[in-house]
Amino acid sequence: MVISFLHSSQLIITIIILQISVPLIQSSPSASSPTVQLPLSTNIDNNSPLTLSVTDFGATGDGIHYDTKAIQSAIDACPSSNTPCHVTFPPGTYLTATIRLKSHVTLNIQENATLLGGTKIEDYPKESSRWYVVLAENASDVGITGGGVVDGQGLKFVVTKNERKNVMVSWNQTGECSGDECRPRLVGFLGCRNVHVWNVRLNEPAYWCLHIVRCVNTSIHDISIYGDFNTPNNDGIDIEDSNNTVITRCNINTGDDAICPKTYTGPLYNLTATDCWIRTKSSAIKFGSASSFDFKGLMFNNITIFESHRGLGFQIRDGGNVSDVTFSNINISTRYYDPSWWGRAEPIYVTTCPRDSKAKEGSISNILFVNITATSENGVFLSGSEHGLLSNLRFINVNLTYGRWTNYTGGLVDYRPGCQGLVNHSSAGIIMEHIEGLEVENVNMRWSDDQAEEWNNPLDFRPSTVDNIYFLNFHSGFKKQ
Repeated sequence: MVISFLHSSQLIITIIILQISVPLIQSSPSASSPTVQLPLSTNIDNNSPLTLSVTDFGATGDGIHYDTKAIQSAIDACPSSNTPCHVTFPPGTYLTATIRLKSHVTLNIQENATLLGGTKIEDYPKESSRWYVVLAENASDVGITGGGVVDGQGLKFVVTKNERKNVMVSWNQTGECSGDECRPRLVGFLGCRNVHVWNVRLNEPAYWCLHIVRCVNTSIHDISIYGDFNTPNNDGIDIEDSNNTVITRCNINTGDDAICPKTYTGPLYNLTATDCWIRTKSSAIKFGSASSFDFKGLMFNNITIFESHRGLGFQIRDGGNVSDVTFSNINISTRYYDPSWWGRAEPIYVTTCPRDSKAKEGSISNILFVNITATSENGVFLSGSEHGLLSNLRFINVNLTYGRWTNYTGGLVDYRPGCQGLVNHSSAGIIMEHIEGLEVENVNMRWSDDQAEEWNNPLDFRPSTVDNIYFLNFHSGFKKQ
């Protein structure tokens, strides 16, 4: 039996069952963000660095001739000692194949300077895992800054432009990768320590934009990321198997996922993201879907998500567990886009269904949503799995406003990737499946009264799969016009 709460003009539930053991944070437009201590311990900014200009090594900066050799020569000329070294790009456009950073080197791309990635397969190493315009491997105290641009020329990888979703070039003929995701990323730090990326614009990646892999102590702040809105897989920041990461004051406007923690080969701990603005045709914040290992100790605060396909998302598909995550002071607007993109306008989406019959089921526990405001074309979706329960989810001071303003078809639940795919299901304020422990306090759900028949179900769950849910000051009613 499905329990459905049908509302007339107003539904108020006030049930006091449990004293929630967290301090209540009052919603306030003037609520200030907590002070975040950046984890960077490098001396890049503390000592006067050695400065080398790429033009002194023969770079032309004309955007036509490759400057790869000159740029790499400048990097290699930096001392091997612990002396910080800035490799500077004066105004100009520097066309390049892959360049490799080494320890203690920061690229200083000045205002009106652009580092332009090549578009030919021979511009990149043989191994697809090293297809980056800028690559650092097993380095320490490395970074990018200067106020300029790193540009991947992503639109030159478009085979067919399509407002629904572009068709992209695939370099899978190399045998190094398969499918349609064989394109170079923009910037990659692999196995690095003390990474610092700040005051730089990362534009038009052909694939993922900023990739942090197995790194420790990473600081990313005051950057902008722009990717074509119709291009798939041009993620903003992918944080993979990395610990102690801070992302703050970033503007991310791209087609695919914006901030995306993943676990392939190890766990991911201690990620903080604050004071960011995000727009995407996919998920603004997404855990997974690569999720073979655990995620723990993540915090997202003071973030604006604008007209995205999905707001806060968990796609746990490979057996990893997620725990101790806080989302606070977040303003969300989500809308429908073409269903070829994952997402159905959910402001919050929490799922653990296995990727396939061979995959393990991970769990999600101790997740706090506090001071959240959302205006959305679809409801919250909370869906665990039989052996991957959602537990101890808390919603405190949450305002949800539901309506429809695009012409895309609703009435679908999106379990992708894998699982059940797209499933027909009527719209609901909150859909719940396979949950053990849900606390709802001071939640206000408002509905457009001109679509009352479509929004006829504030809470949708089966008692056989949902247990221990508590409400305190839950309100559901029509939105006043």
